[in-house]
Amino acid sequence: MARKRWNCEALVAHPTRTDIRSTITYDTLVRAGVECTSANVQSGGSPYGSVGTSPALVVCSRGVKILPDTTLQPLNAGPDKYDALIIPGGLKGAEALSQSTEVQTLVREYYEGNKIVAMICAGTLAAKTAGLPFQTVTSHPVVKNDLVSIYDYKEDSVVVSNDVPNKGTLVTRYVDGTVFPFAFKLVELLCGKAKSDQVREPMMFPAGSYPY
Repeated sequence: MARKRWNCEALVAHPTRTDIRSTITYDTLVRAGVECTSANVQSGGSPYGSVGTSPALVVCSRGVKILPDTTLQPLNAGPDKYDALIIPGGLKGAEALSQSTEVQTLVREYYEGNKIVAMICAGTLAAKTAGLPFQTVTSHPVVKNDLVSIYDYKEDSVVVSNDVPNKGTLVTRYVDGTVFPFAFKLVELLCGKAKSDQVREPMMFPAGSYPY
């Protein structure tokens, strides 16, 4: 989840399989002045284990450990509290999150509440399990077959869908190499294009390496 000193806040749900998917997104949003909250979803738990802190220290697939800010409490994590809900990817983590009834409920509430719902890589599975309507999406190819029959599937780096009137904005991302374009797009949606450019420029991507 994220809140912002720019009057924006975001909620980032865990577990995640690969740490770069959530940490780069989280870090980029914070650089833009968005106040982010990472929340551990206990109902699914990390498929790679956890460490007995409170909230539980989530172990990612490559052994990186992430200490979430809080344990997900749906009543304190709704669209009245945050401007965006972000679902990380990684197949096992995405499967755990997409099967969580708490996450499914929040996805629907944010979408119905005209907020931003962002899904990383295989995290787009949560759009299906939450019952979001037909619209344009992307995802990691490993879950493409789960989505092509119910959505307009595109193999694009980042897909922003405002296809359904009076509903939220669904932002989905392709594979790991598109994590920065995804993060910058979220900054743009929350804070404006100028702020997104302001955050990106000091990162000094080598010429030709940022074609998005």
